[in-house]
Amino acid sequence: MAESLKNKVDEEVGVCLFEHLSEKYKITFEAIGGLENLKKQASMKIIQPFKNPELFKKFKKSAGGGILLYGPPGCGKSYFARAIAGECNASFYNIGIEQILDMYVGNSEKNIKALFDTARENRPTVIFIDEIDALGRKRELLRHTNMTSTINAFLSQMDGVESDNENILIIGATNAPWDVDSAFRRTGRFDRVFFVPPPDAKAREQIFHLYLHELPIQNIDFKALALQTPHFSGADIKGVVDRVSESVIEEIIESGEDGFIDQSALMEDIKSAKATTMEWFSMAKNVVEYANENGIYDELAEYMRDEIEGKKSKKMGFL
Repeated sequence: MAESLKNKVDEEVGVCLFEHLSEKYKITFEAIGGLENLKKQASMKIIQPFKNPELFKKFKKSAGGGILLYGPPGCGKSYFARAIAGECNASFYNIGIEQILDMYVGNSEKNIKALFDTARENRPTVIFIDEIDALGRKRELLRHTNMTSTINAFLSQMDGVESDNENILIIGATNAPWDVDSAFRRTGRFDRVFFVPPPDAKAREQIFHLYLHELPIQNIDFKALALQTPHFSGADIKGVVDRVSESVIEEIIESGEDGFIDQSALMEDIKSAKATTMEWFSMAKNVVEYANENGIYDELAEYMRDEIEGKKSKKMGFL
């Protein structure tokens, strides 16, 4: 960030400096196992305009805009957003909603302006805002009426009313897309919506490897672990590894002998663990059945039909 811009943000806001993610933390789609359909969609609709700007300009298309990622918690929405930035070779700003919202009148609007000013100075840029529903919540669900000016300020910056937003991509993530106000999903805003499902078997295998490869392990069959954890989120898998690690540490302290994390201990913990995503899918079921007139949740409906309801039916002998 230019020094002049830093000073400007310091003087006007005093609480919020935006720094892009260090290069060493950049990843690409190679770091994400599975999710091939999602990666294919993102490549065509989001990444290629950054890589082939002249081709897209011929068709009056430009890189940037807004996309909304939704799905169960703990399934890697922020990780996927980082990979998009890496594929676009763009600066990446991971913004928590607390960096935008401020209790003092007018400061939230200044934070928003500072964020977009910073993004424009460092384009191509990907801005990732987690829990976007806290900012873009349906008007009837808002408790604080003073949020209106903050929302309007954000949408004005996103629309590029006073500035050019080319090569700036804003990614919002939410666990509750049905709570996001329709004004946020208008054309040119978060009008491209992607469902981020729980990691598939290939991805779960990679996640187990990620969390275990630096730990003292012995005779681990990563593929078998992945097959025994359908619908587990990345956070669920981390929970399995953490619990087994703690048990091994306790055993080492009690016995005074070295110990390892092995396959049997992991499989035993998995037996008693539950996929936390299932609670989310139970809640989403009503939305899919009764609030999908415009087809926005078609991907979710297809996933639930094929990956959840379909497998349940097979287990019960209906298919």
